[in-house]
Amino acid sequence: MEPLRLLILNGPNLNLLGQREPGVYGSESFGAYLEKLRCAFQGIRLDHHQSNVEGELVNALQDAAHSYDGVIFNAGGYTHTSVALRDAVAAIHVPVIEVHISNILSREEFRHTSLLTGVCVGMVSGFGLDSYRLAVEAFRMKLGQDR
Repeated sequence: MEPLRLLILNGPNLNLLGQREPGVYGSESFGAYLEKLRCAFQGIRLDHHQSNVEGELVNALQDAAHSYDGVIFNAGGYTHTSVALRDAVAAIHVPVIEVHISNILSREEFRHTSLLTGVCVGMVSGFGLDSYRLAVEAFRMKLGQDR
């Protein structure tokens, strides 16, 4: 059987993890964390794509529908503003889990609204980079570890 295939899709400014506001986002780069995640889930194929461009994220979501069993999506600031990303998630037939490193409900009021949550199968927020690990665990339980 093929391994579970998950795409981790990160939006704007997440390429700056480890440098950007370490008090909020931590001091570890996403690349370093991704290697740890891949070691922890060797039976799962974890691919990663990051873009600061909204249209590229839409394209990645649409492409994911043909190549992946699930998407772990941190849309960054677009979470609160992008109808286009919401529509892209709603249009694909692959489950998407919304992820946030910080607890968006404990931050500025404008971050309290997510346009994505209503079209995602779930949301993990506030556990630092481990929010991604929890999303992988959720997919593993929902879709099965061995495929």
